Amino acid sequence: MDKKFVEIFSDGACSGNPGPGGWGAILRCGGKEKELSGGDPHTTNNRMELLGVISALEALKFPCKVRITTDSKYVVDGISKGWAVGWRKRGWKKSDGKPALNPDLWGRLLELLELHEAEFCWIKGHAGHTENERCDRLAVAQRDLNAK
Repeated sequence: MDKKFVEIFSDGACSGNPGPGGWGAILRCGGKEKELSGGDPHTTNNRMELLGVISALEALKFPCKVRITTDSKYVVDGISKGWAVGWRKRGWKKSDGKPALNPDLWGRLLELLELHEAEFCWIKGHAGHTENERCDRLAVAQRDLNAK
């Protein structure tokens, strides 16, 4: 049976780094869309970028073909350039021996990517990309909720 194709759009936001943050994601499959969002009162932008992608993948109920579109070079390069796999192989250490940041989230993401056929697409943020702008609004709304 062919895997369903799902488009995921994701973005994160943080006020201060660390500070209150939020993430937003849109899942699109077969003409249907679902929006997800969440946040944390004390986090970093990169954690929110990762959590947007992770939360969207965790929402899938079975293995899918997925295109993940994000403005986060950290997420795209971490996967596409093999950094996260290397960090995991070295016990969550970077090639220079320093600890990799966010190993808990990278580990979750790598596990999810073993279930799904995923491709990552980077887009420029705040450049008028409709879904990215929607995800940004979701993320900012959650960030603002967590700032209170």
